[in-house]
Amino acid sequence: MLNRAHAYKAQVDKNTAAGVDVDADVTMGLFMYPVLMAADILMFKAHKIPVGRDQIQHIEMARDMAQSFNHLYGEHLVLPEAAVDESVALLPGLDGRKMSKSYDNVIGLFAPREQVRKQIFSIVTDSRAPGEPKQVEGSALFQIYQAFASAEETARLRQAYAGGISWADAKQLLFERIDREIAPMRERYQHLVDHPQELEAILQAGAAKARGRATPLLREMRHAVGLRKLSSVASAGKKDKAKTALPSFKQYREADGLFYFKFVDAQGRLLLQSTGFASPKEAGQCIATLKQSQSLPAGGPAVPADGVSADQVVQALRDLSDSGN
Repeated sequence: MLNRAHAYKAQVDKNTAAGVDVDADVTMGLFMYPVLMAADILMFKAHKIPVGRDQIQHIEMARDMAQSFNHLYGEHLVLPEAAVDESVALLPGLDGRKMSKSYDNVIGLFAPREQVRKQIFSIVTDSRAPGEPKQVEGSALFQIYQAFASAEETARLRQAYAGGISWADAKQLLFERIDREIAPMRERYQHLVDHPQELEAILQAGAAKARGRATPLLREMRHAVGLRKLSSVASAGKKDKAKTALPSFKQYREADGLFYFKFVDAQGRLLLQSTGFASPKEAGQCIATLKQSQSLPAGGPAVPADGVSADQVVQALRDLSDSGN
């Protein structure tokens, strides 16, 4: 899976063109970055992840990892979905290419005001003179403005383009709009840089909050894969293994793009199979309802497997509930 990551493939292509080893300069930080992102997302059971279009692959990788874990160890992780704002799905940089530090074509939002102005005025534009109508399609300047402006402001700039606004005036409008948006943030940023003790306190508070939410899930996942305290393992070893095994839900996605779940007994025998759901959240909500009600409503979105009665499914749901899961 990691071999398919865009950043890794770009480095491999660069090395291939240079005639050097394909993995030259490929660090573990670069190669394992999708795993780090997946951990950040999955640890907090996020459902919708706001990303640009170029980051959708990371969300898909996180989904694949979560789905694989759930399939092997039971329903523990939420399958995330990318939430892309199409109006700012992929921001262009100063040269019209994708905005990226790698291309050195970014606007440094927290840079000094005059440096931001200089960067904005370096945005590549065409040769249309003042007074000539200009196209908004393909205009990096217009797309960046749209990312910060309201619908009304964007409409006014569109009209100004059609009216032949000069590129210098358009860039000044963009600078003023961005500066109005980020000036308070820049001031706060500089304050924190000048007061590192305050910044450290914020970081420590955030870390404590993150640990409070992440630790229970980590404990649950460690238990699921068998990384348990020796005392609990010794205690469990005295019990009948057949009695400690539990039924479980497994959530997955099929080739039709829909999301499904199945309910299996302690031996892995299929008890209940769902129909397809449009989103993993809907499937998860149905699972939660089944666990809470410990009943199987007639005509519901899940039906018992062949040879399995509704009573058997209900009993398995009760067994799962009694275990505290």
